[in-house]
Amino acid sequence: MADTVSNPFAAKPSAGRGFESAFFWVFRIATYLILAAGAFIFADIVIKGVPTVAGAFRTIDHFPYVTNTFLFEAPETLYVFEHDGEKLEMGDREYRAFREEQTAAAAAAGQAAPAFNATTYVYSSGGIWPCIVGTVLLVVGSMTIALTLGVASAIYLNEYARDGKFVRFVRLAILNLAGVPSIVFGLFGFALFVLMGPKFGSVANPDMFSLRLWPFHLYLNFEGWGVSLLAGWFTLAFMVLPVIITASEEALKSVPKGFREGSLALGATKWQTIRKNVLPYALPGILTSSILGIARVAGETAPIMFTAAYVVRDKLPWEGLANATDFVFQGVMALPYHIYVVSSKIPQNDYTQRVQYGTAFVFLGIVAGIALTSILLRNKLRGRYKW
Repeated sequence: MADTVSNPFAAKPSAGRGFESAFFWVFRIATYLILAAGAFIFADIVIKGVPTVAGAFRTIDHFPYVTNTFLFEAPETLYVFEHDGEKLEMGDREYRAFREEQTAAAAAAGQAAPAFNATTYVYSSGGIWPCIVGTVLLVVGSMTIALTLGVASAIYLNEYARDGKFVRFVRLAILNLAGVPSIVFGLFGFALFVLMGPKFGSVANPDMFSLRLWPFHLYLNFEGWGVSLLAGWFTLAFMVLPVIITASEEALKSVPKGFREGSLALGATKWQTIRKNVLPYALPGILTSSILGIARVAGETAPIMFTAAYVVRDKLPWEGLANATDFVFQGVMALPYHIYVVSSKIPQNDYTQRVQYGTAFVFLGIVAGIALTSILLRNKLRGRYKW
């Protein structure tokens, strides 16, 4: 019987390996705990939010014949009352119509108007359609500005700027901006954009702060943008710029130098090289930064509270405009601000809890949908540009 030969390269037990194995399991368990906590939070929102959305489907007498009142109506006050021994729950518009109908019927029968002792619950009826529209507009507009400015800054820092004290100071400032609390960005946006945003137009009585744009009969003044989409866009864009600049610069650095050298050797200009041989291969990394930016922009409450969001707004941003340029100067409702108001600014009850979880569920779905679009586009570009 041949002697068993042990593997000379096999790991031998030691105190160091035991210590390493223990820490490996500590890290592994910590990861599982984080995943479990996240799964529990998402499951709780889904379980409690789906009934609110699913229970809001109603049949209507015109196309598309079925609608969802929670998704496609504005928030309303809920009226809860008893009528003919039955407990009824109605939104503000439905309650007013029902009351007028009952009063008219009583008058026709020669009877006294019925008394309605209704209990009201603010924002507990209707839906969140204006909040959905406002959130999508804020995310799309702010990310467009942030990607434009962020990618341009990353191109300058990585492709054009020479490494020196000033460039290192700029990079340090960008990293420091990433740690600034969102409430500070909100105050910054309120002071700079809401109160002092520049506007172009004719001025009846120009003052010392109005600059005439010669030879046009237009003035540049700093009267502010007010609480508006434009102020929210720029505030959110500046807040997410550090993430986008840093990630975009790293994506540009990952493109091999040979791509640049080959293009320049064939006679291309610097900008042609960047546009044709660098940016296409860096786009997947840039889109990764946009995914991170979307998650932060969509979930912020403090910045839009100061710059763009209203608690209640009857009209959508494009309704009732004197001209098209007024669109960007309209305030909006937004899902994170709506959740904040419903969960902390009004008395809590079963009706408000239903709205909270339904809104949170829809909010997560919208953020996931926008992020998924960026992921699919990134994967498509990765498959197209390979080296």
